[in-house]
Amino acid sequence: MVFDLFRRASRDVPERKASATGRVVAWGSSGRVAWSARDTASLTRVGFLGNPVGFRSVRLIAEAAAALPLVLRVGGRRYDEHPVLRLMARPNPLQGRAELLEALYGHLLLSGNGYLEAVGGAEGLPAELHVLRSDRMSLVPGADGWPVAYEYAVGGRRHRFAVGDGISPICHVRAFHPQDDHYGLSPMQAAAAAVDVHNAASRWSKALLDNAARPSGAIVYRGSDGQGAMSAEQYERLLAEMEAHHQGARNAGRPMLLEGGLDWKPMGFSPSDMEFQKTKEAAAREIALAFGVPPMLLGIPGDATYANYQEANRAFYRLTVLPLVGRVSAAVSHWLSGYAGEELELSPDLDQVPALAAEREAQWARVSAAEFLSDAEKRALLGLAPAQGDEERG
Repeated sequence: MVFDLFRRASRDVPERKASATGRVVAWGSSGRVAWSARDTASLTRVGFLGNPVGFRSVRLIAEAAAALPLVLRVGGRRYDEHPVLRLMARPNPLQGRAELLEALYGHLLLSGNGYLEAVGGAEGLPAELHVLRSDRMSLVPGADGWPVAYEYAVGGRRHRFAVGDGISPICHVRAFHPQDDHYGLSPMQAAAAAVDVHNAASRWSKALLDNAARPSGAIVYRGSDGQGAMSAEQYERLLAEMEAHHQGARNAGRPMLLEGGLDWKPMGFSPSDMEFQKTKEAAAREIALAFGVPPMLLGIPGDATYANYQEANRAFYRLTVLPLVGRVSAAVSHWLSGYAGEELELSPDLDQVPALAAEREAQWARVSAAEFLSDAEKRALLGLAPAQGDEERG
């Protein structure tokens, strides 16, 4: 009976294209929420809220990416005024373009996933766009491996966004993950070990400051009978007096009064001998490396990969910011194209990137000096719209 029920249900479903491997992917989780294996909330708390290098790396990338102006092309023609540009300029009453994109890039860097929700707009473009928190969102895969819904959980309540039929109300942007079919891999997860080392080194520094920046010594007990063992009462009393009178910043430098049989033997180590500072700087460079931020831009000493700050800033835009903006803008363009009913192309305006001004100037000089090119060809190579006379002749 059960098998007949499944057969009847399968005959009612219209035939459509599906991935050949999708059934294998979704075999063990069909119709159920595919929870992410990593704890985004913990990574965010430890690596972003509690680590200055992770915090600055995420903010630096997100702010730089959100500040890039976007160019819209429809059918190969560039538009300076368009409903899509107006929507991106003011996506919702509480956020502008920079605030919305900064939140989207931030979630993508912290969790490997970014979610945009389309609100309103029964016909045509959405009325508003909102960024949804990635730690609250979960994906529900169908029998063929493709998402059939997204669930957003907050305050013990869940809201399900159905996808698959028509235009999806959710735009899911994810980073590449070789071992997950539904969620992306965040740089924060790759840098998790380095974040732990950096935070541990910071706690070590704090502990040294709490103990007058000197390493611990040893209290040696020699009883009157030559025995080195203390009674339980004597041991607990000694610990209590040490904690009350000789630990913490307010007790720094206070002389120690030792009773008969106690002798203080300081250790011969210093913070420089332990070289924890070098370990901390190495961990900071690993965190910056995971995010693609040159350590020079974060003020981390000991890195001489780039000759100067300007070269490091140009590499930062070329290798980190522009690929991220290109990925996100392409995904958002494809998503909004379904609402607009025409093929849209959003891309960063490279002419407005100060770090690439030298490269752009050299390109303009080369194209301008090419006498074998017509003016229309030169404008096309530089990414400019055709001149008015060229359009009339075309």
